[in-house]
Amino acid sequence: MRAVSFTLDDVAIRAAYSAHAGELYGFAYRSLGDGGLAEEAVQETFVRAWRAAERFDEQLGSMRTWLFSILRHVVIDLARARSARPPLASADDAEHVVQATGDDAFDRALVSWQIEEALRRIGADHRRVLVETYFRGRPYAEVAEDLGIPEGTVKSRVYYALKAIRLVLEEMGWDEF
Repeated sequence: MRAVSFTLDDVAIRAAYSAHAGELYGFAYRSLGDGGLAEEAVQETFVRAWRAAERFDEQLGSMRTWLFSILRHVVIDLARARSARPPLASADDAEHVVQATGDDAFDRALVSWQIEEALRRIGADHRRVLVETYFRGRPYAEVAEDLGIPEGTVKSRVYYALKAIRLVLEEMGWDEF
């Protein structure tokens, strides 16, 4: 039997597992509708994270965001593999899995965490006008009045905020523009 050597990466992955495995399992279970597949998804997520540990950069995103990003790909892979095989259980169970893999709630949650992380990385002035105009749907004139700045400045800040968000998301690995 070979001796296992632990590196700092191993310790970090173990700590990440302790901190996030339960939450990852919950999302995998809701997405796949199968406890066994959800466990497999979490295990594969951490195997991939361990193998790619040198690519993780805290300055680009939190460990949680990175793990959920990996999990999303694992869930998609498992769902595709499962849909290519004949169902092992009843037809009702198979139908539930097909519906669950199309679940937009998981994707929306993951995207919202990534957007939230990207918003944290841009300047406060840009973040504020973007939240007010884009997410709250307020008119530029109203936001300008509340902030005591010209409407053109609000428009300019929104423009540069969107550019900054795009840059941050690209750094986080997004390619869905």
